[in-house]
Parts: sequence; C-alpha cells; structure tokens
Amino acid sequence: MEPITLTTERLTLRPVGPQDADAVFLACQDPDIQRWTVIPSPYTRADAELWTEKLAPAGWREDTMYSFAVVQRTDGALTGALGIDRRGPSGTYEVGFWTAKEHRGRGFTTEAVRGAAHWVFTALAADRLEWRAEIGNSPSRTVALRAGFRMEGEQRSALLNKGIRRDTWTGALIPADLGLPGTHPYLPSPDVGGAL
Repeated sequence: MEPITLTTERLTLRPVGPQDADAVFLACQDPDIQRWTVIPSPYTRADAELWTEKLAPAGWREDTMYSFAVVQRTDGALTGALGIDRRGPSGTYEVGFWTAKEHRGRGFTTEAVRGAAHWVFTALAADRLEWRAEIGNSPSRTVALRAGFRMEGEQRSALLNKGIRRDTWTGALIPADLGLPGTHPYLPSPDVGGAL
C-alpha cells in the first residue's frame, strides 16, 4: 500500500520514516514504554534506526503493518506512535500504540486511535479492530475505553514480551461503534441468559 497521512483535530498521523529516528530513540528510553510494549530493552539508537528506516517502511510496502508517527499539528512534536497490523484475510486488524512521557494525559493517543480506526473501517474495509495489552497496563486500557473499544475479556499467555508469556486484556471496536457501516452484515448474538 502507498503510505498515507491522516489528520485529526490536533494531530497528524504520518508514516514513520528515517526523520523520526532521534525522537523515537529518545521517547523509547522511557522505562514504561520498554516495560509495557514489545520493543527491545534496552532500546538502542540502532533499534530506532531499524524500525524507522526498514521495518516501518517495509510494512507499508508489504501491506501488512501501517506504522504512523503521531505528531502535533501546531509544532510537529512527536507525541507517540501508532501501528495498525493486518490480522489475516478476514477484515480484522489490531492497533498498538505508545505515547511519549511528556505528552501523556492530554488525550492525544485517544484522538489518534479514533482517527486511525475511522481510516481502517473506511479505507481498509475492516469489520473489526482489536486492541490488547498486558494485564496491568491501565493507561493503554484507558485509551482503548475512551476510544470506544468494548472490553471482551482476558487471554492467558497471549503475549510474548521479552521472552516471557503474559496474560492480556482484549477489546474490539467495530464500524457500528463509530456510526459507520460494515463491509459485511453483522448479526449480534441474542441475549440467551447465560446458556452455553
């Protein structure tokens, strides 16, 4: 897929590229980003260069993962990163994100997730956008909830992070949650009163 740029009220979501290596390297020195995401720890300058120069552009070319630098429209400051990962041919994608420490608590990531979700449902014809995070990553869960994700439960041993299997929270957003039509009809299960 040809890389694209998205805009929201306060943000520009543009493809990650080599120009982001310095800002990504600095942001990813944050122990919380290293703890809760699957990035390498310690995070080196070479890791930032590999992602910004090779892995992120390859995801766009191969139509498998779309990595965005989330920047403020006013000054171009990197507030974080957001990735959309194709989860097979079924119209399902997964979103992941991190926020630079100095930009947390201002709703930037929630805004970015909602903007990206709209793009996924309209441009990629997705019918489901999944989110998951290691149990205990409450800031990520808060972003997902504020973006409209419905929590669907917990998955045991669903995440491999730095050589350790971890349990995750899971949630999903569907087009109807944003007032958008889906590409396929959706028939929710009826309330069956807990029957198996």
